[in-house]
Amino acid sequence: MKETEKIEIMHFDQEGYLEDGRNVYEAGKKMTALADRVHEEGYDAVFLMGVGGTWDEFMQLEYLMNKFGDRDLEVYLIHAAEWNVMGHKRMTDKSVVLTASESGTTPEVLEAVGKMREMGVRVFAMTNPEGKIGQAVGAENCVMMASDHGAGGCEKGYYLADCFGLRLLNRRGCFPKFDLFIEQTKDVWKDMLDIRKRFEPRAEELARKYALADYTMFIGSGALWGETILYSMCLLEEMQWKRIRHITSHDFFHGTLELLEPGVPVFLFMGEDECRALDERVRAFLTSGVTGDEDYVIIDTAEYAIPGLDDDFRVIVSPWILSVLTTDRLARNYELVTKHNLKYRRYYHQFDY
Repeated sequence: MKETEKIEIMHFDQEGYLEDGRNVYEAGKKMTALADRVHEEGYDAVFLMGVGGTWDEFMQLEYLMNKFGDRDLEVYLIHAAEWNVMGHKRMTDKSVVLTASESGTTPEVLEAVGKMREMGVRVFAMTNPEGKIGQAVGAENCVMMASDHGAGGCEKGYYLADCFGLRLLNRRGCFPKFDLFIEQTKDVWKDMLDIRKRFEPRAEELARKYALADYTMFIGSGALWGETILYSMCLLEEMQWKRIRHITSHDFFHGTLELLEPGVPVFLFMGEDECRALDERVRAFLTSGVTGDEDYVIIDTAEYAIPGLDDDFRVIVSPWILSVLTTDRLARNYELVTKHNLKYRRYYHQFDY
């Protein structure tokens, strides 16, 4: 028996998670079919639209489509609230939009979808087909995003979005290993569960050390930047009321580093793409003695193996791994220390604003 098999995961339905993984794999086939339809109909640009957490989640797909796509592919990440007042001069009736809403009622997204449909823009959504947004885009253009068990971080949403975006690339001849990627990640949920078990003791340790800090910095880059924002903003600011600063590895050296002082924790999330060189520069600075050894934490997705996965695909799953480590396990352990329920809000969804 593996050592990690003996570890229990707090507030986590392990069997339910694996069942969700099987369901997400099937839902991924529907996302692939939507991408095939888009390719066959043709398009001039791809827009990824979200609000708050969903906007953050789409950052990894924007990165991947630009990384693997050809020079003629146009991919834009847009915030629904901003688009509602500004629009986008590159959007036409030949454009395609992918959006997401777990609640199915996100008002900014709902407003944007209505306007886009009036323009003749095709909109696809990861949401409940019976929700307001699902009804607005049409059930045939929806794939359910939320799971029945609610176990896990954002990796299932990442998987679905990647099935759509990477399939579009595949049909353009830019990502020829799409089918191999799908095959190798079919049972990745077992690996994600094992990674949770391996990290759980460290998550508990980190939460005890840093959950009550007055101010914390979070640094990331490349494929991990969206997840860096998602964890620090959605989980810690919104759900834990913690004062944080999220900053990219390349921008860290322009202002933020001057705020380092004893007692200010700094978390560096190291990825597995071209931007790792930027992460390494930050790591060298943090470990040079400018701050105490207890004031920085380095979380490196490369340390977490996924047997049977080609090295070429590591960059794709790296945000999934970080989500498992932080948005799920670290947040749960922060909740235990702060005694602040992750579901409790002062303002968010409490009244109209």
